[in-house]
Amino acid sequence: MPKKKQPDENKPRVSNPNVMGLRAAMLEQPITETLETNFMPYAMSVIMSRAIPEIDGFKPSHRKLLYTMYEMGLLTKARTKSANIVGQTMRLNPHGDAAIYDTMVRLSKGYGALLHPFVDSKGNFGKVYSRDMAWAASRYTEAKLSPICQELFRDLDQDAVDFVDNYDNSMKEPALLPTTFPNILVSANQGIAVGMASQLCGFNLSEVCDTTVAYLKNPDCDISATLLGPDFPTGGEIIYDQSALEEVYRTGRGSIKIRGKYRYVKSENVVEIYEIPYTTTTENIMDKVSELIKAGKLKEVSDMRDETDLSGLKLAIDLKRGVDPEKLMAKLFRSTTLQDAVSCNFNVLVAGTPRVMGVRSLLEEWCSWRTECVRRRVYFTLNKKRDKLHLLKGLKRILLDIDKAIRIIRETEEEAEVVPNLMIGFGIDQIQAEYVAEIRLRNINKEYILKRVREEEALRDEIEDLEDLVNSPGRVKKLIIRELEDVKKKYGQPRLTTIVYEHELPAYDESEDTPDYPVTVFLSREGYFKKITPQSLRMADTQKYKDGDGPRQSFETTSRAEVMFFTNRQQVYKCRLSDFDDAKASVLGDYLPSRLGMDPEEAVVSMVLPGDYSGALLFFFENGKAARVELTAYATTSNRRRLTGAYSDKSPLAALLHLKEDRELALFSSENRVLIFNTALLAPKSTRSTQGVQVMTLKAKHRLTEAAAVEDAPLTNLPRYRCRAIPAAGALLREEDGEQMRLL
Repeated sequence: MPKKKQPDENKPRVSNPNVMGLRAAMLEQPITETLETNFMPYAMSVIMSRAIPEIDGFKPSHRKLLYTMYEMGLLTKARTKSANIVGQTMRLNPHGDAAIYDTMVRLSKGYGALLHPFVDSKGNFGKVYSRDMAWAASRYTEAKLSPICQELFRDLDQDAVDFVDNYDNSMKEPALLPTTFPNILVSANQGIAVGMASQLCGFNLSEVCDTTVAYLKNPDCDISATLLGPDFPTGGEIIYDQSALEEVYRTGRGSIKIRGKYRYVKSENVVEIYEIPYTTTTENIMDKVSELIKAGKLKEVSDMRDETDLSGLKLAIDLKRGVDPEKLMAKLFRSTTLQDAVSCNFNVLVAGTPRVMGVRSLLEEWCSWRTECVRRRVYFTLNKKRDKLHLLKGLKRILLDIDKAIRIIRETEEEAEVVPNLMIGFGIDQIQAEYVAEIRLRNINKEYILKRVREEEALRDEIEDLEDLVNSPGRVKKLIIRELEDVKKKYGQPRLTTIVYEHELPAYDESEDTPDYPVTVFLSREGYFKKITPQSLRMADTQKYKDGDGPRQSFETTSRAEVMFFTNRQQVYKCRLSDFDDAKASVLGDYLPSRLGMDPEEAVVSMVLPGDYSGALLFFFENGKAARVELTAYATTSNRRRLTGAYSDKSPLAALLHLKEDRELALFSSENRVLIFNTALLAPKSTRSTQGVQVMTLKAKHRLTEAAAVEDAPLTNLPRYRCRAIPAAGALLREEDGEQMRLL
């Protein structure tokens, strides 16, 4: 018998060849091919058909909804149920009814997200300034188009824009809406696409129209002279910063500071906030105020409540006796979103390509697009009048011998031969003959003939004027300017967001309310922190620690000082000592990982008191490198509590020292070597994450373990360990120095 073949031990066993073949094909597909075939179509769809607005100021979802309402006759008819509108919109927008209704809510007058809402709503549509005020279901609300929508659809039936098929090719929809004003700058819009986002803030309609007119007259005009700044439907105050505003106008990116408005009712000792920034909600503000009160950082407030009603927004704050309302509001502006920054990212889809453009570029693109819309509209009207003139020319030939025309029609035996016989008898084309054949018998009179002749003469004049208009860029520009002036006259309104200058705001120093007294701060190895007054230290100077814990650092300072805590995750947490309560030596203190909200397994490695941010920080790493970073690199103008990338992560941190002036330091390695060098050999860096330079050369499997000032190191023969240049290996620790190190 033949010998049975033994299976190869090294060959993988295949139980199902088809499955293994499919798995191999999946594994062999390049990632670039996967991205190109699966991810890129989705990304392009989101960018071009969903998230980024186009030059008319609308996203596709906005445009589909408004066009559906226009087709339903809601520009002139009475309101209808929102559910009816949502259902009709599904013919153009294949998304669910909830997504379509959310779009309607944002465009509505009741919600208040736009300076000029496009949907005239009735019912509960929620409020943009409230996070928890939900809008009613679509079956309970009604809507129609606002009057300003006339400026969106005026030229729609005159071939001003292209029409495209909807998602199932069952009907047509406009690719863009021919807005007669730069809606892209008037209506606030935001969207998050794949790999990019868009954030457009709204500007006052009157100012936008004036700016566009000024640009059409002079493309080099000063935009900031007429466009004073963004205007928000929630009001508030813009803190004017000319350089920041010019940056937004020039590049389309930047941020603008805005804050709420308040009034003080002296008789009730109450502060009433009646306008808030566009970027926040009343619930966010109240939650933050409640948090500050619970943390003991807002002792001036006895109560806060939301008194918003049909008359508008109102947050009431009851003050304690003797509290200065100006100082309280200054604190709230710094500590809550009552003062916020509006981010600008003018990313617009132009000819299918997303572009971040400044205001001047947007005006240039809109004016070019609007000019094309007007020219197409004029061409449409011109062709209509040319067609009519063509018909009248044929009629004129017939009227020269009307009896002949009647005889041709009467003597024609078949109806289908009437038009061809008229064409032959009078030398006219088929269109003219059809028009003549449709004239009623009662119109064949002298009055009708004279009217048609006079109409022909008027048509010739109109056609000549329209041809001149089409070929005259100056006249087209004047027409656009006239339309902009009409829009401003009809729909312009005063600014809702006022402008204040920073120098007009009262200056307030937070430290004025913070008592200033001497304290001593202690940090333990496990991250417990205590702030103790001299009186408490005199009563009990023995510090309490957990088992296995002990002191790491201690400093004498004042209660107004700032403190920085560096962690093993290359992060630094910035606090003020006034944020911590005074403690006693007999307590463990605040556990910093919990108090500062650190990440899991993140621990404090060093504490630094920056003072006036003079000097530098020295970072010593286990690989023997050292980095000297200027302390000013950690100074921030905002109230940021955590900075990432505080130091290099290429090697574990061995020691951190605050250097106020150059001095000698002693470095210790696991090989029992010591190196003394002068910090003047280290060049300062401004980049926090610098890897530093090699200071101590180490053998394999050895590391730098400690760094200390020479006077704090128990070394007797200093010249033995001192070097003049770095890097250096250092000298082996002498026996007597090693004994002193062990004693410590």
